[in-house]
Amino acid sequence: MTMQQLLWQGTEKLNRSSVPDAGLDARYLLLEAFGESLASFLAIKDKTLPEDEETFLKCRKYEEMIDRRAERIPLQHLTGVQEFMGFEFYVNEHVLIPRQDTETLVELVLQEQKGKDAALLDVCTGSGCIAISLALMGGFRDVTALDVSREALMVAARNAQRLLKEHEGDFNLIESDMFERLEPDRRYDIIVSNPPYIPSHDIEGLEPEVRDYEPRMALDGRADGLAFYRILAQGCRKHLAPGGCVYMETGFDQGLPVRQMFEAHGYVQVEVMKDMAGLDRVVRAGWKETGENYV
Repeated sequence: MTMQQLLWQGTEKLNRSSVPDAGLDARYLLLEAFGESLASFLAIKDKTLPEDEETFLKCRKYEEMIDRRAERIPLQHLTGVQEFMGFEFYVNEHVLIPRQDTETLVELVLQEQKGKDAALLDVCTGSGCIAISLALMGGFRDVTALDVSREALMVAARNAQRLLKEHEGDFNLIESDMFERLEPDRRYDIIVSNPPYIPSHDIEGLEPEVRDYEPRMALDGRADGLAFYRILAQGCRKHLAPGGCVYMETGFDQGLPVRQMFEAHGYVQVEVMKDMAGLDRVVRAGWKETGENYV
């Protein structure tokens, strides 16, 4: 048996279960099980594997991971990691798996916000990927991230402990239902959020990996998908410093209603930004320089 033959077998099994990108996922799992890099795999893939206990255990681990992936358990839950903005984040079933779409939000903040002394708040932080990436890449020294899920905050704390060793500044995690546990007079220069935005009735139509294994509370935006933007529109008025900005990820068809919602609440310079695919992805809204009407 060779590693290439193992890869073919795994790919075939995943194809039978209609797993998207079956060949790619089978390769990731094979490399994970054997502890090999892609370069080393390519060098040895056609060589006969040794018949020893160590190899037997690696093959068994690979087969078990393939079986679980065939059940449509997300690849990232099997490997335990997902790359985001060039960093490797630990993930599990308690957090939304970071997606490339969300990098659009981080890149926009980095492009527009250059002051390292700006206070930044991440609402619905999940794995902490947005807040941690901004702390690392933007050098923001005052970062607060909140989530209603204690389990999600444990994941964020693990990522922060591993990735922010060289970060100079404060990084705080708060268990809070949106803005509920923030001090009433606390103001931030930047607020970011990737809130739940999928309409409730659309969730059952999602891929099994998302529908069955990612946390429902991180997906469900209630009946019209806009419930949490209404909370953000109200809460950011109270917690944005004069001249501050809020950046929010949205669904591809939610840019206009979210923009109109924030304009109706008195925000200025409200714009919808597109992702690499040309779809609406981020709404940026500024708060008035005078800070008026924020209570």
